[in-house]
Amino acid sequence: MTTPRVFIIRHGETEWSLNGRHTGTTDIPLTENGEKRIRATGRALIGDDRLIIRIPRKRAQRTLELLALGCREKLPWEEQRSHPDADIRTEANVEITEDIREWDYGDYEGITSPEIRELRKKQGIGGPEGKWDIWKDGCPGGESPEDVTERLDRLIRLIREKYHAPNIGKHHKDAPPGDVLLVAHGHILRAFAMRWAGKSLQDGPTFLLEAGGVGTLSYEHKSLLEPAILLGGGFMVDVVENAEHDEEKNKK
Repeated sequence: MTTPRVFIIRHGETEWSLNGRHTGTTDIPLTENGEKRIRATGRALIGDDRLIIRIPRKRAQRTLELLALGCREKLPWEEQRSHPDADIRTEANVEITEDIREWDYGDYEGITSPEIRELRKKQGIGGPEGKWDIWKDGCPGGESPEDVTERLDRLIRLIREKYHAPNIGKHHKDAPPGDVLLVAHGHILRAFAMRWAGKSLQDGPTFLLEAGGVGTLSYEHKSLLEPAILLGGGFMVDVVENAEHDEEKNKK
């Protein structure tokens, strides 16, 4: 019986993610190490039953390219498919949505958390220490937690109604594609996980997602009414099955 999942992937490492600068609308390329780590992740994420959703920032676009999933159709920003038929490994489709774009940091774009606290101290905001919590305070000139919640809830509804509801609880042979893969950014993916589990952003997540990291969201008891964060599971079984399938294909 199927239980559909959402795999969340943070884009690979950038110079700004390395030094803690908040990167919302600014397009920053991946570092060499960031590209290397994403290539290593790609094999585990191949599957015929996955829809892939990403946002139009270059670092997320490059991350998806480096995953080398081998989609049959060209990527939305390509004039033609970049790999030959022999490298096709999945029927997954790629869609673009602004609803999973990074938090708009507004006045805090491009600066670090200590710099933000210093700025707030000078402005007389956040007490004598200039305290700042993005999950409660949001970003002046950018987005509030309520703004982010609204667009994430819209995307979650879409995923559940369009892709998960027709799939959940059915036998694998009868189930339409249900897994979804999101390629996006650090703060917004943590916020997505919070809203997926029905938690308020103001509660603040106590978990991290490293650059290039992968997380999994799903459901308890095969019920859309019981969304959950999957801390551990049989994800690696997919990797083994895909490797065995590739070996069988190569023998023929």
